[in-house]
Amino acid sequence: MADSSEPLIGAHDLTTPSWAQGFESVAGAALGAVARAAPRTMATAVRWAWRASPRMTVLSGVVQLLSGCATAFGLFATADVFTRLLAAGPTPERVLAALPALATVVAALAARGLLDAAVAMVQGRLAPLVEQAAQDDLHAALLDVELVAFDDPDFTELVERASIQGLTRVRTVVGETGDLLASLVSVAAAVVTAGVLHPLLAPVVLLAALPQGWASVRSARLMFASFLRMSSARRRLGIAGALITGRDQAAEVRALTTRGPLLAEHRRIADQITADAVRVARDRTLVELVGRTLAGIGSAGAYAVLALLIYFELLELAVAGAAALAMRMAAQAVSNAVYGVNMLYESGFYVELFRSCLSEAARRRRRPGSAPLTGPPTRIELTGVSFRYPGQDEPAVEGIDLTLRRGEVVALVGENGSGKSTLAKLITGLYLPEHGTVRWDGVDVGAVDADALLTHVAVVLQDPVNWPMSARNNVRVGRLERADPDGALLLDAANGSGTDTVVAELPDGWSTVLSKEFQGGRDLSGGQWQRVAVARGLFRDAPLVVADEPTAALDARAEHAVFGTLRGRTGAGSDRITVLITHRLANVRSADRIVVLEHGRITEQGRHDELMALGGTYHELFSLQARAYAADRDTH
Repeated sequence: MADSSEPLIGAHDLTTPSWAQGFESVAGAALGAVARAAPRTMATAVRWAWRASPRMTVLSGVVQLLSGCATAFGLFATADVFTRLLAAGPTPERVLAALPALATVVAALAARGLLDAAVAMVQGRLAPLVEQAAQDDLHAALLDVELVAFDDPDFTELVERASIQGLTRVRTVVGETGDLLASLVSVAAAVVTAGVLHPLLAPVVLLAALPQGWASVRSARLMFASFLRMSSARRRLGIAGALITGRDQAAEVRALTTRGPLLAEHRRIADQITADAVRVARDRTLVELVGRTLAGIGSAGAYAVLALLIYFELLELAVAGAAALAMRMAAQAVSNAVYGVNMLYESGFYVELFRSCLSEAARRRRRPGSAPLTGPPTRIELTGVSFRYPGQDEPAVEGIDLTLRRGEVVALVGENGSGKSTLAKLITGLYLPEHGTVRWDGVDVGAVDADALLTHVAVVLQDPVNWPMSARNNVRVGRLERADPDGALLLDAANGSGTDTVVAELPDGWSTVLSKEFQGGRDLSGGQWQRVAVARGLFRDAPLVVADEPTAALDARAEHAVFGTLRGRTGAGSDRITVLITHRLANVRSADRIVVLEHGRITEQGRHDELMALGGTYHELFSLQARAYAADRDTH
């Protein structure tokens, strides 16, 4: 029976993921750290905005400044209104005298409203441009990353976070920067106005906002600490939810009667997250209550100072109303500014996460090629090749010496985990060796441009990508630029792989979209997808072909036809090098060479008859399968 403390889904993380380590500093940040971090994030946002659209960036800054000026102008006009209304003289005359100033206030308010609308419009155009540019940067960087990087779980999680949360904050940080600038302009306008009315009022207007700022920062720290604690739980909750809701998992979940345990596990993890969220909500409420209380005390102190100024006749009563309004506006503006600083601090982490992803992707990018290929490979040599996956102690392959020649069909065989697929990726240059060299016609593949190298490669995988596109483009996607005006090459690849029978059953033939995510789309069975993948490899027509378990989901007749096609288009006299990986050894009997791998090392190689005579691992595996086939025939 399983240990009850062990999670059913995933595992408890023992260390903080590298991408989340920054949250530790966020969770412990003081108000000063928040204030220092915000300008860095603002500067980054401005640089992104400038790159996306210099004109819109300048326009945004000008409109924000004009909006603040309108606020200050309105406050001064309000002071003039109060002065005229409270001056000596008959009331009708005072009202009439105040009308020009009142009209100025109305004009200032109207201008502020129009400018705020202009700010929203400018930011509404600028933010999507910034997001698009950032998204393009991320995708371009990730497409250049070496394949092995996606075998590193820390990197793949960093990519996931940057793609979702990072990109979202890249867009919002532009608006947050604009909002903070507007708040700072409003603060400056209110403080300057209060200071002009009386010098003591300038610092007084800040008293009510500082406690709110402390509460806001403290609340964010509580939230980040919770995020850090629940990081592993949220990941496992998402995986459990995907198992429950996923289409691909639905059949096995029901067939294994795991609905009850799966739902119980989802509830158990959700209970942990909910309990922590309730605790955090309680603590944040208490912090905000303290902040509001202190803010109230600060406001009372500010108004007490105002009252003293009036009492000692240091401030005219006519100006006191404008001063009170300036204090109210300043307090709100400072509160908004502190909130904006805090939001930028929160966004700053995600912005740094996004930038870290770009930096990490650049670090994991294959270095630019400097050695040109003379043409398609005629000889591939592996010398002392070893390769270890990220985070693994043992190498996947070690000490490999192997030569492949044009016109050869080489079969890689061995038990699961023996290193066959890894070796195939090293041969093609998809992986670069940790030790040793892989040379195509004497040229180290690590010194060749990746695209120039891989244009000579066609790979047919056991689990091919189910491209959400038409059946026609599913076959042509490996070489979309290849001219085929009459479709003869497409049909040749389809006939050779059995894809023609698949397409014949589709409602719109070659134009049918192979995805249930689109209206009218159709999905295929595993065997049908493998036929399409084989057709894709044939249409690519590359000089190096790697077929990694290309027929695992096919019936015996279809499998025989596919291997017949591969042998007919390769082998002696052809201009291709073909590497076959399969567990069904009957299909590799006619290979020019069979390479047997065990625990990442080559233990045997030769023709079928030679290896059978050797009486080693290949003989044992082939004999086991042959006896199984013979027993099956006898029972029928």
